[in-house]
Parts: sequence; structure tokens; C-alpha cells
Amino acid sequence: MNDSTLSIPGLPSTGNLINGAWLHDGPQFPVVDKFTGRRVAQVSQATREQVSEAVRVAQRAVDAGAPPPHERGQILHRAAQLLETHRQRLVDVMVAEAGFTLADAAGEIDRARITLALSAEEGVRLTGEMVPFAASPGAHGRLGFTLRFPIGVVCAITPFNSPLNTVLHKVAPAFAGGNAVVLKPSALTPLTSALLAEILLEAGMPPAFLAVVQGDGDTVGNWLLEEQAIAFYTFTGSTRVGRIIQKAAGLRRTQMELGSIASTIVCADADLDRAVPRIANAGLRKAGQVCTSVQRLYVESSLVDTLTERLVDYARTLKAGDPRDPATRVGPLISEEAAIRAEQWLQEAVAGGARLLCGGQRERAVISPAVLTDVPDDGRVWCQEAFAPLIAIRPFDDFDAMLASANDTPFGLSAGIFTQNVDRAMKAARTLRFGTVQINESSSARSDVMPFGGVKDSGFGKEGPAYSIREMTEERLVIFNP
Repeated sequence: MNDSTLSIPGLPSTGNLINGAWLHDGPQFPVVDKFTGRRVAQVSQATREQVSEAVRVAQRAVDAGAPPPHERGQILHRAAQLLETHRQRLVDVMVAEAGFTLADAAGEIDRARITLALSAEEGVRLTGEMVPFAASPGAHGRLGFTLRFPIGVVCAITPFNSPLNTVLHKVAPAFAGGNAVVLKPSALTPLTSALLAEILLEAGMPPAFLAVVQGDGDTVGNWLLEEQAIAFYTFTGSTRVGRIIQKAAGLRRTQMELGSIASTIVCADADLDRAVPRIANAGLRKAGQVCTSVQRLYVESSLVDTLTERLVDYARTLKAGDPRDPATRVGPLISEEAAIRAEQWLQEAVAGGARLLCGGQRERAVISPAVLTDVPDDGRVWCQEAFAPLIAIRPFDDFDAMLASANDTPFGLSAGIFTQNVDRAMKAARTLRFGTVQINESSSARSDVMPFGGVKDSGFGKEGPAYSIREMTEERLVIFNP
């Protein structure tokens, strides 16, 4: 880390938020600019007592009752408007602490506004359903319906690679459903969450309904797992940590979005004008640090030379470097250590027989966009989640064998296929064991309205406001028996 400090205009609070007050009395940890390595801020880590107090305040808020649904919706709509008011502050913070390019930061804010608006809408139409008792002999006279109630205190543990929108996919539906939230953002990107908390309070969120506790998973994260008053954990991160959370949660409910090795398939009849830019952007944007980034790219043999040439040409146009340069399309990885790991994996692949067709050069935390082929089956760039700007190409002749290969990982978050053949598209949809199968789209396309989640070691439960709000509420059956 460069010991000099980088000044960021409009820096948010660097404390812990409990009941509307920012507390700064814990030990401090640094936040660094991911491109320059210079320190941006010193953030106070929550103490054990502050974690417990945050949960106690949240539980009291739930017990007292949330504002009515229309008021919660108004608060979330105001927050969406305030994101625009604070746009430049958000961009500056995300570019610094997450290494986002200007385009990625702008896209994160645009999507976050949609997530807030969707959550506001879902909160006012959260209803139960009628029960068809007429189907049961002797029960036809009964009237049954369900109601939904807040589940209680929701703990949101969020990742570095989407420090605004993924946070809102947890916080906004939780509050829309009447819950209080204790948020622990990634210690690598704590400032965006702090700024978001300031915005939510400005929008009118009751202070007791949102706490932000800063720190790493081994301390603050583990303390949160010890808090039995937490009713629901929503987590995005590694499968290893997901297992720890699930074990600690016991019978309490959870939603987990975990590891991934995303596959995209290109058949011989694919429209390359459509496919190539989507694949390149999906594999390389945010420096490949997206859980659905295209990592495995299967290409039908008759098309592989043409697609490879076009993909390499496209990747070479994506400038890597300073995220504050408007021309930059691939910024730094989250740390220099992460970039060194990616560089080593690429070097191992080449040593094992792979051909590096472009990119792979490292300068501090920046890796230039890499495209490989002939990657061995045991190469880490093929069989482990890379989380780096690289795409590994593999040709196929046998469609069924290729689908089996795509399924042959512990993970199952998202896959994509480009084809004009309806039979192949439907076979892929039915065969690929992924939470999402995209047809004529890459694995990494996402709309914030859709249900999003994985299977196998990629987790369970769904994000998307209409879906997560139901997971974060309890259903109660009411029966009238005249």
C-alpha cells in the first residue's frame, strides 16, 4: 500500500452506523485506491459490543413495527432520486475503492435506481393468496387465505464486486417487506455502503431499521453469526464462506449466492455480430470480477477459428488501465494480490500447453484482457473460478458431450447459448444445470427484475425484488370455518 493519502471529494462517514449515529471508536483499517494503491480512508471496525447493539436496535425496531407499506415505498423511491443527486460522489467512491471504470460505476448507479424502484413497488403489493378448500371433501365451506409478515432482523453480508447494486438487492427488498437490516459490506469496499446508508437516511428510512457494521469476515462476520436474534442471512460471496454461514444459521433462513464457473456456448449458426461483443463484455467487464463472467467458452468447431479471431480483435480494443480515464474499459482487480494470482494461473495454463492469444500482461493490479485456447482440463483457468479478465475457448463437435462438460463443475449459477436452432436451445435449457440459462445471450446478462440465483455449490434462494421480498417474509395461513 502507498502510504500517501488520496483525497476523494464527498467522502462518506468512515464509522459504524447504529440507530442513526456514526460511531468511530473501534480499531481502524485502511481502504486503498485499487489502481494507485494509495490510501483513501481509514475506516473504524465495529467492536463486538457494537455488533450486538446494532442487532438489539434492529430487533426493537421490528418489534415496534415498520412504517406502513406505502411509506416504505415512498422512502425507497426518494432514495432512487437521491442516488442521482449524489451520482458524482458515488462514482468517485466506487472508482477509488472498487476500481470500477467510469462506465461500470455509471451502470452500477443506473441499475441501483431500478432496484430501489422495483423494491418500492413490490412492498406495496406484497399479498397472500386464497386457498382452494373446495378441493377437500368436507372442507368446502371453509375460507382460507395467507398473509405475509416481516421475518425480523435481516443480516446482509455483501461483496466487493458490486458494492452498490448487490447491497440494494438485499437491503431494499428487506426494508420493503418491513424488516430491519444489519449490513456488513466487504472490508475492501466499505465506503459505498456508508454513502448509501447516508442516502437512505436522507430519504427518510427510520434510523433503527438500518445499521452498518464495518470489518472483515473473520471478526465482524463471525460475531454476526453468533447473534441469535438475526432471523435471516443474505450473503453473496464464496462457497467456502457460504458453508460457514449456513452451518451457523441452523434452522434460520438464508439466501446464498456463491461461487461460479460460468459457461457460454456458441453454435455454428450463431449471429457473431451479436455474440462477440456480448461475450467479450460479459467476460472482461469489471475486470472479469462478476460471478457470471464468461470463463468457459464452448465454440462449435466449424466456427471456432472465425470466432476466436473476432473475439481476440475485440478484446484488444478494450483498453486496460486507469479507471478514471474515460477510454478505459478494463480497470484494476480488487488487489494486486488478486492480479498476481490471475497472472500465475495464466502462466500455469501456458506451461500446461494452452495458447495465450492476447493479453495477460500485468501492471500492478491491472491485467490486460486475456483470451486462451487449448487449456488443459486440470488448468485452474478452466476448472476453478478465475474472477479475472480472461476467457478460455474450447471447440466442440458433439453437442451432448459439450453440455455434459459445461455441467461438470460443482457450480451452477448461469450459462448462455447462442444458436438459431430451437431444438438445441431447448435441449440446452433442459440439460444445463444452472440457475439461469440465457438463449442468444451470454451467461452474464442480468436484468434486476428477474429471479437470480444458483444451484449446486452456487447456492440457493433468489434475488430480484419480487422474489427476495417473499424469502424475507413469513407466510401465515388464516382459516375461517363457519
